[in-house]
Amino acid sequence: MVPRMGDDAPDQMASEAKDYDRDLGVIEAITFVTRSCPSGVVVSVAEQALEAIKAGGSDVMKQQAYFVLTSMKGWRGDRATQVHRSLTKYLDGGAAS
Repeated sequence: MVPRMGDDAPDQMASEAKDYDRDLGVIEAITFVTRSCPSGVVVSVAEQALEAIKAGGSDVMKQQAYFVLTSMKGWRGDRATQVHRSLTKYLDGGAAS
């Protein structure tokens, strides 16, 4: 299969079991964006979000999760679906950080 623009980048965490049905925590989801998304712009947004969360803590987590989620347009694949679902659940109040 030929990868398409926007598909998951090769997962850099090869030793990890690929359980895409599991909900991720916010930090974990954003970290996966930095490691798996092929878009440099989206990766940059995710890296900035992690820095903002490190500086501002839980007070800025929802805002940063929203920024990452809205930047992810065009990213496709199992990991993208998992990250999108996890961040959406968190923002809707259905998951813990």
